[in-house]
Amino acid sequence: MGALEDVAARLQKSIEHVIEGKSEVVRSALTVLLAGGHLLIEDVPGVGKTMLSKALARSIDGTVRRIQFTPDLLPSDVTGVSIFNQSTRQFEFRPGGVFANIVVGDEINRASPKTQSALLECMEERQVTVDNSTYYLDDPFMVIATQNPIEMEGTYPLPEAQRDRFMARLSMGYPIERAELAMLDSHAGRDPLADLEPVTDASEVAKMASLVSEVFVSQGVQRYVISLVTATRQSGELRLGASPRAALHLVRAAKAHAALDRREYVIPDDVQRLVLPVLGHRVLMTPDAAMGGRRNEDVLRSVLEHVPVPESGREPGPQNIAPGR
Repeated sequence: MGALEDVAARLQKSIEHVIEGKSEVVRSALTVLLAGGHLLIEDVPGVGKTMLSKALARSIDGTVRRIQFTPDLLPSDVTGVSIFNQSTRQFEFRPGGVFANIVVGDEINRASPKTQSALLECMEERQVTVDNSTYYLDDPFMVIATQNPIEMEGTYPLPEAQRDRFMARLSMGYPIERAELAMLDSHAGRDPLADLEPVTDASEVAKMASLVSEVFVSQGVQRYVISLVTATRQSGELRLGASPRAALHLVRAAKAHAALDRREYVIPDDVQRLVLPVLGHRVLMTPDAAMGGRRNEDVLRSVLEHVPVPESGREPGPQNIAPGR
């Protein structure tokens, strides 16, 4: 795990060179990267959503593509299209914006639902099918999408199937006063991204993701995850609970969180810290609960309070030889 910690520390330092005062948000983004997931960043305009996604992309020496989602964007702009070549008398495939290690989808909910759905196959299966031909995407492959709240003008809500493919949703929030003063001092006269150099490459990220996948998860922790997602499905305040994919994403993210904490095993604390970002965008409130002022986060916090925490989940392996934190 030593190499992983070193690379993760360099990535965090590089991103924080651009994003002031958001260490926890940056760490969460790195957790999703190491877990092999996709990241949705949602907040009001101007708080640094695109800056965070571009800083993460530029810190990795791999292929990066940015897709600006607009109402006139077509699905073929995202996935690619077959063009007939007059000289060869054959169709040739022109790759779309998703053919890269890091794909930055800016303001994803400004495109039509039809265009948004073009990402479904590539985010889940790491491939694109065009005209009955399948094209495989690079490894690693990560989509970092930003979106404005649906109350903003000119936005379309993401379909449930699209939201479920994002491992986590983060909110930037406004910076604290000290961080905002530092931003005015350092960013007002220049673009901070211009000085950003890669601190690792795509192959190293793939190796780190492979190490994360080997982190141990006990049966107790696995049952705890299942209990949490089952509780969301049985909640009277939710009309849509967490999916089986959500449970899988929660385990993968917990593995990455444990690895960043220099542990080779997952403890319930890892799961608890990730329930809100991993499940919050997947569940839907009932109309009565929403009218009563309840939010997704409130229901998930209630679930965390009522689902028992397993003591057997605090060990590195089946031998129960060492306690966690």
